[in-house]
Amino acid sequence: MTKMSYMEAIRDGLRVAMQRDDRVYIFGEDLGTYGGVFGVTKGLFEEFGFPRVRNTPLSENAILGEAMGAALAGLRPVPEIQFSDFITVCMAPLVDVIGTYRYRFGTNIPVTIRMPSGGGMSVGPFHSKSLEAWFVHAPGFKVVMPSTPTDAKGMLLAAIEDPDPVLFLEHKRLYNLVSEDVDPGYYTVPIGKGIVRREGTHLTIVTWSGMTYLALEAAKALAAEGVEAEVIDLRTIWPLDEELLYSSVRKTNRVVIVHEAVKIGGFGGELVARINEHAFGHLAAPPLRVGAKHCVPPVHPILEKAYLPSLQSVVDAARKVMAY
Repeated sequence: MTKMSYMEAIRDGLRVAMQRDDRVYIFGEDLGTYGGVFGVTKGLFEEFGFPRVRNTPLSENAILGEAMGAALAGLRPVPEIQFSDFITVCMAPLVDVIGTYRYRFGTNIPVTIRMPSGGGMSVGPFHSKSLEAWFVHAPGFKVVMPSTPTDAKGMLLAAIEDPDPVLFLEHKRLYNLVSEDVDPGYYTVPIGKGIVRREGTHLTIVTWSGMTYLALEAAKALAAEGVEAEVIDLRTIWPLDEELLYSSVRKTNRVVIVHEAVKIGGFGGELVARINEHAFGHLAAPPLRVGAKHCVPPVHPILEKAYLPSLQSVVDAARKVMAY
């Protein structure tokens, strides 16, 4: 095992995938000798060279157009969209073409699109969004959002193996924030399977990506009050691990959903609907959601802190559910 940060684990996943399969190549804006805007791909150009590591023009449309063509030609492209916010300028090739291609023509598009996502770095409205709910709504994609270095590497390798398009959303705040011992070799973590990060009996907190750590912090605070919260990290929000979700609800009977995306229209609403449809008889209180405020992500750190879910907001929601 080797100690790796979240960023190093993703880089190692790319390296292992490229060593294992000559069809895998990476490309994006400033991704070559510069190593990408956050340094995730640093050193891979020196190791693999052109054309397997390549810079592109500042055109997300062109990046996804190339990815689709390369996948149809038999390659395993792994493009990087510099910030997930920039995906908005190429929704047509993504949603209308890549996402629907197998349904329309019966041909798989094995593309893994890496996108740094989320806030907490005071980089404002063009670089801080959490847009995952959009891509669950648009059929044709798997949406992966790992929270740990081990999962980030294993799920990236699983995504590159996958025959269909995978949106791999990396939380940029975690790049250098978390580290752990990671297997330096090839392994995969299955897409579509969540995990229990903390066992509990009184309440289920459902979350994913960077919010996993806030949920664990809240669970620790609640434990001091005698409330044992179970924390579920979905890891993949589509396909959804419904078995894990409902089994935890049946055990604790109370649910709080925590996500970094804006609360209104977020994936938490879909989870509440599904819990009501499939586990309503086991609920002792209405499920509650905690998410970002319905406004543009602010630049100022004090305003951004107010915009994002806080420890207090999660604890308050848990107390409300427990008191129902």
